[in-house]
Amino acid sequence: MKDDALYVAHILECIRRIEENVASGKETFMQSHVLQDATVRNLQTMAESTQRLSQGVRGAYPNVGWRELSGFRNVLVHNCFGVNLERIWEIIHGNLPILKEAVVDLARHTPPPDLADEQS
Repeated sequence: MKDDALYVAHILECIRRIEENVASGKETFMQSHVLQDATVRNLQTMAESTQRLSQGVRGAYPNVGWRELSGFRNVLVHNCFGVNLERIWEIIHGNLPILKEAVVDLARHTPPPDLADEQS
């Protein structure tokens, strides 16, 4: 559970950054390579962290598409020709809120990570 707490904190930070990146709207996002790159990177990092959550945690939140998240991460990481930004936008506004709700709930039930352990 200790590792889960660290991954939960990491996922929430990535979600916060993604929300910040898209806060100025779709048109701004679609025109800014900086926002696109930052968002895709945080989606990759977030999806990687979700893969590292324990089976028990993932099993407790079956409404989150854990397997789909894993596949999504693989597409983001291995797609050499770019990603479909329209699809990224849809995922951020359709799927990300479901994940956020589950992870916020999980954070309420998970002791905070021991940052001293992370630094050693």
